[in-house]
Amino acid sequence: MHDRPWWLTTALSGALMVVFGAFGAHVLANELTPRAMAAFETGVRYQAWHTLAMLGVLAWRAAVPLPGQRLVLALWAGGMLLFCGSLYGLTLSGQSWLGPITPLGGLLLILGWLALAIAVLRARPGA
Repeated sequence: MHDRPWWLTTALSGALMVVFGAFGAHVLANELTPRAMAAFETGVRYQAWHTLAMLGVLAWRAAVPLPGQRLVLALWAGGMLLFCGSLYGLTLSGQSWLGPITPLGGLLLILGWLALAIAVLRARPGA
């Protein structure tokens, strides 16, 4: 299978997203402040969207492998780890040192989208 590690990473991200979403809805909903719950849900939402986006890039890559696609996947995976992971950790542990990590993860997510735009612009027409 082409790009097996990326498919595995994406599948595991999807599974974890469902686990965190269910955990938030069924366990944390009555335990967290509304602000903390909103932060946790933001992590789940961003993980969901970027997991779906990774699936799209992987499908595109299977049909038309282009330079830059792996960079997009790496930036989004790192961004999810730092952005979503720091929100989950901050919410569940209350460790304030995780707060400054969140914007770094957000930056990686943004850079992933910009890398996607560059990959599209560099692709030959019809690719």
